[in-house]
Amino acid sequence: MTSSDTQEHLNLKAINLLQEDADKIQKLIEVQMENLATRYCPLYEEVLDTQMYGFSKEVDFAVRLDLLDVFTGRQLVSQLERKLAILYEALNNKE
Repeated sequence: MTSSDTQEHLNLKAINLLQEDADKIQKLIEVQMENLATRYCPLYEEVLDTQMYGFSKEVDFAVRLDLLDVFTGRQLVSQLERKLAILYEALNNKE
């Protein structure tokens, strides 16, 4: 395996791991969206905010290691932020 093959393998692995983490956060958002009819939970919002912060730091770390380009990293974070904004908007409209 050449060094460029190794780098490509690491890049793909980083993207896959980040996507798995993004999917987990997406599931948390979906669960909260499904339960809007029950009650608003500030603790759940705090968990989501913490997860998003940690995810953005993971992405930043991968970018700094050159495992991920800046554009792709921003895109991953941006997609989740949009979904989270939809959730918060729905929560605000519910109040």
